[in-house]
Amino acid sequence: IFFFVVQIAVFVSWVLARSLWLFRAKVNPIPQRIVHGTTIEILWTIFPSVILMFIAVPSFALLYSMDDVVVDPAITIKAIGHQWYWSYEYSDYNNSDEQSLAFDSYMALEDDLELGQLRLLEVDNRVVVPAKTHLRIIITSADVLHSFAVPSLGVKCDAVPGRLNQISTFINREGVYYGQCSEI
Repeated sequence: IFFFVVQIAVFVSWVLARSLWLFRAKVNPIPQRIVHGTTIEILWTIFPSVILMFIAVPSFALLYSMDDVVVDPAITIKAIGHQWYWSYEYSDYNNSDEQSLAFDSYMALEDDLELGQLRLLEVDNRVVVPAKTHLRIIITSADVLHSFAVPSLGVKCDAVPGRLNQISTFINREGVYYGQCSEI
């Protein structure tokens, strides 16, 4: 980025030096008197404003409709971020008389990895969900800020202590999808 800043600075300096040289008092003893370009000023203010409005209105409509849950999800999973691991809870199956379907998912140690497993992505307990179903994932944090992300599904949502965020997704294909905390 420094390279581009230097190029811009050199260009602006060149334009400034050229303007000072070409429009000095010896060459132009009587300067021209252009006071206002009202028409052009109105045009270069209104046209970009109209273009920005055409971009902004559909963007805001899409932004606010993203939080709406369109379909009733088949499964709801609660993901709770902890400082070094995630906890998951299948909320649909938690009754008062049954045992809760909740577990912790820790990152696998390098010494425990088998051939073909991915370092920093493998965990000891995976979340298992069916394909071709609508999912709702409720995300929160127990201690610090996290960012729940499954890049291959296009899912990323902040996990903030004391706040519930939710995302809806639909998994088209069977497979192993690796999640991660994208908070740095």
